[in-house]
Amino acid sequence: MILPDPVFNEVMVTKFVNHLMYDGKKSLAFDIFYSSLEVVKNKLPNEEKTPLEIFKKGLENITPLVEVKSRRVGGATFQVPTEIRPDRKESISMKNMIIFARKRGGRSMAEKLAAEIVDAYNNQGGAFKRKEDMHRMAEANRAFAHFRF
Repeated sequence: MILPDPVFNEVMVTKFVNHLMYDGKKSLAFDIFYSSLEVVKNKLPNEEKTPLEIFKKGLENITPLVEVKSRRVGGATFQVPTEIRPDRKESISMKNMIIFARKRGGRSMAEKLAAEIVDAYNNQGGAFKRKEDMHRMAEANRAFAHFRF
């Protein structure tokens, strides 16, 4: 059971923070998350949405709808496109955002995460590219969709 976070009262935020956390340091992860939302607020001052809404929209923008799974049929391995369960979608998008935020150059993790959130919100950046690639792979292998399991 995941409890909603103290500031926004959102379960989704807590899930994100759980992915973000290293070595069980949850309060540090929360600090990083909230300060990155502050940075987002300063980066997009003329946006009418709240930083939390921007974060959610960004996550939505980088959430893949289909993925490819390897499936052996006879001697050949096919990349079979499959739909993703909703809970896995959420988890994949969160992990991608964090992975690409960590890869970024920048001062603090909060700033890197904020930059990735803004990029995702604007349909660009590493995590968005990853989603596009996933969709492209699935599209290219649509011929094998009948091997679904």
